[in-house]
Amino acid sequence: MKTYNQLYEEIYSMNNLANAWKEARKGKTKKIYVIEFEKELRKNLLELRRELLTQTYKPKPLVTFIVRDPKSRVISKSAFRDRIVHHALVRIIEPIFEKIFIYDSCANRKGKGNLFALNRFVKFKRKVSESGDCLRIMEKFRNNNLVFGYCLKADIRHYFQEVNQEILLKIIKRKIADEKVIWLIKQILNNYFSEKQGTGMPLGNLTSQFFANIYLNELDYFVKHKLKAKHYIRYVDDFVILHKSKIQLGIWKEQIEEFLKNELTLELHPDKSKILNLSGGIDFVGFRNLYYFKLLRERNIRKMNHKITQLKNGETSEEKFKASFNGWNAYAKWGDSYRLKKNLLNKITLN
Repeated sequence: MKTYNQLYEEIYSMNNLANAWKEARKGKTKKIYVIEFEKELRKNLLELRRELLTQTYKPKPLVTFIVRDPKSRVISKSAFRDRIVHHALVRIIEPIFEKIFIYDSCANRKGKGNLFALNRFVKFKRKVSESGDCLRIMEKFRNNNLVFGYCLKADIRHYFQEVNQEILLKIIKRKIADEKVIWLIKQILNNYFSEKQGTGMPLGNLTSQFFANIYLNELDYFVKHKLKAKHYIRYVDDFVILHKSKIQLGIWKEQIEEFLKNELTLELHPDKSKILNLSGGIDFVGFRNLYYFKLLRERNIRKMNHKITQLKNGETSEEKFKASFNGWNAYAKWGDSYRLKKNLLNKITLN
């Protein structure tokens, strides 16, 4: 396997840091911490470069807070200067790993995302379901949404909290031979406080999203190349495998559980990892996927209702709400949600 050395100088080059700053500030130009950093932009970027060059760089402590939307999540926020470093690192090493990621790893990758995963699910569902007699029977019972086939719908339990940093570094070192790059990655990983030393990554960091794909690329290869599962899609720590045989999916589920435990010190969520009949609809990437239509998940609807309540109670600004609603609306259009959107718009306009 090809390894890469002499990458560190590319990371701390002024050109790379300047581009990393531009990426880190997107959508945040009005934030006070961005404005303060940019008052002496060149000086601050040169200082970052000096710290990286001399390997005296040390991230500032993470700011941790809870977001309820309405589900509670613990977010750990890095200082703006550290986010620039994250972008600088990922800009250089992401292309190296992008070459080895499987096609159906869908999260946090250019040209991929929720919609890509959704379209792949629809394609795989039809491949599994539509064959010979099955297709003719499905057409006969079209109104009942009858679908032949099954889906292993799985979720990795406490994924970001349970990532083993030592295993992650071993995986990264297979491709990155530059010890200074490894040093920088360790600085970022060690900045996260965990009750289990050497375990976990913070939700909210660009690097955490990127490292998550590197770590679970091991699972992707196991499923695709060892188990030979054709219809597999992963979105962060959620994944699905579609197949005509429920028995085969049961065998694969046991093998995946063993692999995760022995190789990655992870486990499937016992309540969220099940083999389901495709005819009942599958919750995946924000939609309940039935055969002839897609419905937004109840959680996504509750989330938007919660934001509407916040707007009416004066707990959020109209500008912030508008940005959230426009993003939600852009995604909701991919499902059968005309009536839902109409009802929500009525709630917004009612006094």
